[in-house]
Amino acid sequence: MRVSGAKAYDIALLLSRKLFLTPRYAALSSIYNEKDEFVDQVIVIYFKAPNSYTTEDVVEFQCHGGVIVANMILEAVLKSGARLANPGEFTKRAFLNGRIDLSKAEAIGKLIEAKSISAAKLLSRHLKGELQKFVEEARENLLEIMAFVEVTIDYAEEDLPTDIEEQIVQKLKLLITSLERILENSKQREGLIEGFKIAIVGRTNVGKSSLLNKLLQYERAITSNIEGTTRDTIEEEIKIGTHIVKFVDTAGIREADNEIEKIGIERSLSAIEAADIIIGVFDISREANGEDKDILKLLRNAKTDKKILHVMNKCDLQNCFDVSLLENPIKISCKQDIKPLTDTLNEYLNTLDINEEIMLSSARQISAVTQSLNALKISRDLLKGGELELFSYHLNEAITAISLITKTYERDEILEAMFGKFCLGK
Repeated sequence: MRVSGAKAYDIALLLSRKLFLTPRYAALSSIYNEKDEFVDQVIVIYFKAPNSYTTEDVVEFQCHGGVIVANMILEAVLKSGARLANPGEFTKRAFLNGRIDLSKAEAIGKLIEAKSISAAKLLSRHLKGELQKFVEEARENLLEIMAFVEVTIDYAEEDLPTDIEEQIVQKLKLLITSLERILENSKQREGLIEGFKIAIVGRTNVGKSSLLNKLLQYERAITSNIEGTTRDTIEEEIKIGTHIVKFVDTAGIREADNEIEKIGIERSLSAIEAADIIIGVFDISREANGEDKDILKLLRNAKTDKKILHVMNKCDLQNCFDVSLLENPIKISCKQDIKPLTDTLNEYLNTLDINEEIMLSSARQISAVTQSLNALKISRDLLKGGELELFSYHLNEAITAISLITKTYERDEILEAMFGKFCLGK
């Protein structure tokens, strides 16, 4: 249990009945409530300001396990003058008190929810300050360009180096390339942070629900020989290799007269749109029909940033399907073995693991870089036309946008929304 603030030390002395606590020293201590009743024997550690996570006085109580004892100590702490922390309040205080910047604060929040080892490694790099360093270097380069422009504007009649404009152009080119690369890298690997979504699609009764059940190793979805059994999307998370992914079993896609089935099919289409990976399932024991071809068309028309896998199910039965319709088909049988599919997924997910390049970890950071990049491209075009004042204006926009990754917003409610997503005690 952690207490932060000006009265944290006094509360610790009151509950432990001690005269003093040595900073950063683990002390074995009995804890008493307001009625002077013994509650538990705990370890108390005092972190004296500013040498703590929040930079305030912080005291930690390490008690025995169990909900009852912990709640009794919590009640004693609250009756001594403390209050419950808001979600993310410890990290918010660390940020507001200058211990960390926004990029590190976001990394802490995302690390709690990391869906893969790769994501944890990326976020640990952010905690070490790699993203902060990238932003600072980009900002310094932009400020240097701004200085060049101001000199050109203020001393237009003076003899200035003839290559000053060329220097600006080269710096802009390098910055734009760098931001484009980090933006593309981040969008392609966004699922590393949030978790990849995998949609299972196909016509009715090809074995989509059976595949989900096989992946989960229990009967999560209802299966039957009746077509259209699945009327809604079913979502479950499982671990593939070192990644936690969310599988979405969708309703069979076909022309439907039933209003409920129509709604299920619409949700299936939405799931396909939101997925990072789409698994098209086809029944090898039946001839391909118009519905199968509609599924293939749907897969061909999916966005290019999605990974498409063609899966031939029921390979334990006689083959009646035109295999030439499928691209690099993966053969499985939900009754026997789906390892070829899980191996393929694992191999693909591993190719998306973190490389040496820095990566953005949130939609807010991606938005900031996008705004900065757009402003830089506008300013580059204005420079070609000699519009130095407008060039300077948009360059300032670029500086402001990219600085948002590490520096505070002006509006407090945006900070509340961001830190409010944290769990209690962080």
